[in-house]
Amino acid sequence: MVKAKYQDVLDLGASLNIQDGDVTEDNGVLKIKGTAKTQYEKNIIWDKIKEIGGDSPSDIKADIKVADTSVYHRHVVKSGETLGKIAIQYYGKASKYQDIFKANTDILKNPDLIYPDQELIIPNL
Repeated sequence: MVKAKYQDVLDLGASLNIQDGDVTEDNGVLKIKGTAKTQYEKNIIWDKIKEIGGDSPSDIKADIKVADTSVYHRHVVKSGETLGKIAIQYYGKASKYQDIFKANTDILKNPDLIYPDQELIIPNL
């Protein structure tokens, strides 16, 4: 029953390719474990858990580890994106584009020139 309630969380985990995943149900509590690639992906999973179960759900226990803690995320640029739009996606503020630019000066020479398929580091703040 509780597994069905959180099926969207499990589907999200599968789409994010969470590694070493394990799901069990015990006395009405869903227990999930796994390793996300980045902190951003872990946050997405927790946001989905809270969306379904509220801020402190008692019917799910999640132990999500992070494989790469050196970055917040790695973003592949899509056509039409700007550093400002990417900054809003990850940090909620366009002005944080400067942090993304600084973390990628090895491949970016100008913050206004990014190209599709470039992989950018989204730094931990």
